[in-house]
Amino acid sequence: MSGPLPVAEALARILGSVAHPVEAERVGIAAASGRTLAAPVAALRTQPPFPASAMDGYAVRAADLATVPARLRRVGTSAAGHGYAGRVGTGEAVRIFTGAPVPEGADAILIQEDAEAEGDAVTARESVAPGRFVRAAGLDFREGETLLVPGDTLDARRLALAAAAGHAEVAVRRRPSVAILATGDELVAPGARARWDQIVASNALALAALARSAGAEPIDLGIAGDSLPALEDAIRRAREAGADLIVTLGGASVGDHDLVRSALAREGLELGFWRVALRPGKPLMHGRLGEMLVIGLPGNPVSAIVCGMLFVVPAIRALLGDPRAGADRSEPAILGRDLGANDGRADYMRARLDAAPDRLPVAHPEQRQDSSMLSVLGQAEALLVRPPHAPAARAGDPCRIIRLDRAIL
Repeated sequence: MSGPLPVAEALARILGSVAHPVEAERVGIAAASGRTLAAPVAALRTQPPFPASAMDGYAVRAADLATVPARLRRVGTSAAGHGYAGRVGTGEAVRIFTGAPVPEGADAILIQEDAEAEGDAVTARESVAPGRFVRAAGLDFREGETLLVPGDTLDARRLALAAAAGHAEVAVRRRPSVAILATGDELVAPGARARWDQIVASNALALAALARSAGAEPIDLGIAGDSLPALEDAIRRAREAGADLIVTLGGASVGDHDLVRSALAREGLELGFWRVALRPGKPLMHGRLGEMLVIGLPGNPVSAIVCGMLFVVPAIRALLGDPRAGADRSEPAILGRDLGANDGRADYMRARLDAAPDRLPVAHPEQRQDSSMLSVLGQAEALLVRPPHAPAARAGDPCRIIRLDRAIL
């Protein structure tokens, strides 16, 4: 097989291997938070369904206030949920509150600050133009108008929109199931007693969190030791569970104890690629086992998490039918310190940010970039992206970053 793939080509191949999104299902609007739409959402009603007042005051005929002060007679009240059913005639006014229907015959709102009321008499001190402080029917949306499209994630604002449009249920993609397998004799579960030559398995927890944030349902396959039977058993369990994607952690390189690729091959892996030109995370594997997508991540913690953000999250979004699954999530920034020339791998450097409202953020790459150092990643706020063969750069030069708190968007 040829050399390591560029990051963009590796991502394109992974997304291209998603033959189709997962199936759709209908769920109640109250249970749809975080789900991904499978069908357009069109308005079932017009909003507002009637001309509505934008202010507290009086519904009036603008022509009656051409000359002020003008004396009007109050003939009723219109409140939200309790509209005035009559018609406003010449010289008449209706007390009205924000959101209430504007009565027939009225064409403007005289705000209460510009009026004096005494009994049923209302004196207008200011003129108003027709349409003043009136929200037209359909100002927000009209029945039949498409408001949301497939691939949209139902966050708080979109849920509110779908509900306001009259939907009690929506069609969403089911949550893709992502089986996560940690590998290696050196690993123990969090909280377990570790020998002197072992470490705590943290990568699976991180990948499960990423998967949930992206809209998937993780399946914990546990820790498989460095033996083909243990690995093959875990892979079979993923297939029996109907996983849409299996993510393996560690064991995908070429060392004597890196058996994951062999175990997958024995199970029928159709290998796509296994090396990517990036740092951290060169030994990254991709393929398919029948209908199940396979992504093998490096074992080093930072490599696993960074590659999870760059490749696993977009794969999940593609399974959910998100047309923006492969979108560039980087943004412009200013380099905070000098950097030497880069080699042939794209570099995703952990960085802190200085931000201010009136300028681009300044990215300060951490001095220590070892792919085993979770403490550095935990304190970082962004990944500073350096293309392959980037020339030396100086503080103040433009650069691009991926904010870690926005890595799922």
